[in-house]
Amino acid sequence: MPSRRRFLAGSTATLGLGALPATGAVGAAAGAVATAAGPAAAAVPEDTTRPPNLIVVLADDLGYGELGAYGQKLISTPRLDGLAADGLRFTDAYSTAAVCAPSRCSLLTGLHTGHATVRANPSGAQGSLTAADTTFAQLLRARGYRTGVIGKWGFGPESADQDSHPNARGFEEFHGYIDHGHAHQYYPAYLWHNGAKEPVPANADGAKGAYAPDLLRQRALDFLDRHAAEPFLLLLTPTVPHAPSDIPDTGDYASRPWTTANKGHAAQVGLFDSLVGDVVDRLHALGLADDTVLLVTSDNGPHEEGGVNPDLFDANGPLRGYKRNLYEGGVRVPLVAWGPGRVLPGTSDRPTPLTDLLPTLAELGGAPAPTDVDGLSAAPLLTGGGNAARHDHLYWFRDERGVTSRADAQDRKRSTRLAEGLRKDRWKAVRFAPVRDHALPDDQWQVELYDLTTDLGETSDLADRYPARVAELVALMRSSWRDEYPRTAFGTALTVPPLAVPGQTFAVTATLSNGSARAWNSAAVNLRAPAGWTVRATSPAAAAQLAPGARLAAAWEVTPPTGTPSATPWTLTAEGTALAPGGAVRYATDGVVTTPPPAPTRDGYLSDLPWIHAVNGWGPVERDRSNGRNAAGDGTAIAFGGTTYTKGIGVHAYSDVAFHLGGAGGRFTALVGIDDFSAAQSSAGATRATVYGDDRVLVTTPTLTAATGPVPVDVDVRGVRVLRLEVADANARTSFDHTSWALAHVTVG
Repeated sequence: MPSRRRFLAGSTATLGLGALPATGAVGAAAGAVATAAGPAAAAVPEDTTRPPNLIVVLADDLGYGELGAYGQKLISTPRLDGLAADGLRFTDAYSTAAVCAPSRCSLLTGLHTGHATVRANPSGAQGSLTAADTTFAQLLRARGYRTGVIGKWGFGPESADQDSHPNARGFEEFHGYIDHGHAHQYYPAYLWHNGAKEPVPANADGAKGAYAPDLLRQRALDFLDRHAAEPFLLLLTPTVPHAPSDIPDTGDYASRPWTTANKGHAAQVGLFDSLVGDVVDRLHALGLADDTVLLVTSDNGPHEEGGVNPDLFDANGPLRGYKRNLYEGGVRVPLVAWGPGRVLPGTSDRPTPLTDLLPTLAELGGAPAPTDVDGLSAAPLLTGGGNAARHDHLYWFRDERGVTSRADAQDRKRSTRLAEGLRKDRWKAVRFAPVRDHALPDDQWQVELYDLTTDLGETSDLADRYPARVAELVALMRSSWRDEYPRTAFGTALTVPPLAVPGQTFAVTATLSNGSARAWNSAAVNLRAPAGWTVRATSPAAAAQLAPGARLAAAWEVTPPTGTPSATPWTLTAEGTALAPGGAVRYATDGVVTTPPPAPTRDGYLSDLPWIHAVNGWGPVERDRSNGRNAAGDGTAIAFGGTTYTKGIGVHAYSDVAFHLGGAGGRFTALVGIDDFSAAQSSAGATRATVYGDDRVLVTTPTLTAATGPVPVDVDVRGVRVLRLEVADANARTSFDHTSWALAHVTVG
């Protein structure tokens, strides 16, 4: 068994660049490389000490009291109870939200729900991660870890090649569900494998031949087998025990005098227990148990959907509330850390939110972490290396439209109101807004105060007795919220133009940003292009040191050869490398340029032209190319105020669709606005549209809503090579921001 000293050495080992995974060639063959020179090219010594493998297993709606180690009496969880006995059991661990999507966003990025990109469950459109969201997978992949996520992702859109896809957020391997709603299907017709949908033939036509948790279990074990010889990070997110309580066999619970839903739920919790047990068994079989740190937790409190009775199982233990409540039962979750020889057994009552996973995993893997996250590393608690820093306070935000009876009763019929929660030391405050407006003055919110030391069940509201304490915690709530939370740059960013014209040179820039707290040495930025393309550096691409907050910027001129096929996307890869305090790091990012399609030769509608690129916040960009004939595959015709228009483009904020005009255009005209389809869903949609010509703003509309109707656009596009149509959210309510460009038309000449 490895000693504690060996573990600590391994967690900060210097991995040479030779130990990092090589980035694949771009294009048909290995591309040209602009090679950095100077101090960054110095050899980096290798340390063969193995850093720990890292596994995070995240249950879906598993309550604080649903494991034997946390007091469960009716459901058997022997494997998890054994891990809790042999590892570190947290009694005051917290999810970062009371529902799934915001909780998982915060877990991945280390930002609480007052700062995170996704702050609510989807109500229509899926919440999406962005290019500015750095996940713990990106941090560890930069240190040479092989990274995989298997199970529920839960962020949209459900498509490949977009910033919110797992592959774009640091996970090399992905198997499972992208879409939040799709993950509710236990017998799906397809699952995603990286950027492609893979049919599940056994479930075709509604059949129930393959149970998804079993498929995910096998994928997880395969991942361990394939990467046994190298450090790995696995995020395993099975969908149990989320509703529906669908399971092939209720096993030991079949004879219990319970409803079918309750039997299924108990069996799903048992399946989760056995799944984690199988992972542990495979680690032992591969000889990896002593080299692995395993964390098991849940995304929020227990659910009551589909007829499940959480009170039957005492699923929230001594706590008040359920999924959707900001009381302790909705957000306090089990958290067990296990690793023979690496995790010091015991119990911790440190208030530990799941935002702490990012800095904790980064420290264990010797990876730099962003300084602008809300999480604090708990690694010293795991390793016995000392006390971990404690949070001044913990914060939760809720904007939830779903209603369940028990949760609504706990909230006294306020479960669909905006709500905030905050814990500071022994004190817990929860407050509710009468309307959906976070900017509402504080005196219009209803505030409750509880002393968790004497009242863990939050039964006695002390707000009237301690008005000064209430004012203090409300002020902390207010300061914890930011409408927008600009991020400090971290890692590598690449800027490329949308078009790459064969035979013509274009400029590319890339930056390596040290957003961590400590200096990096021997920094360099390289660029790789498709085979046969010419790359010429036009600036230095190396630096002896990058101080915290500093950036290394590099620039190149790139020329695709004459004869490069048209209307084809091509990938450029920027790679930033440095020697960080924990070892060598490599941050790679891709940019796509497209060799343009032919410019239009006659007047026509954009919906009939191929686009250069199309980014859309939810689902595919819709094109109506029917001219009223409704040809198969066309998007729905657009309606404003009851008037129907053909030849349009339907998008969902944020969207960015670009077309090649090649300087041949004359005028661009369109009607743009919140269409009748979206207005029928809700009046909450609000967007703003901008038309760009070669990245120059041609026109920006006022705020578009269903009430204001569409806005006409008529702009001069003479000489414009690339026409871009952008639609952005205007009120932080993206769920109802379906926007349409009707009669989007370009004249030539």
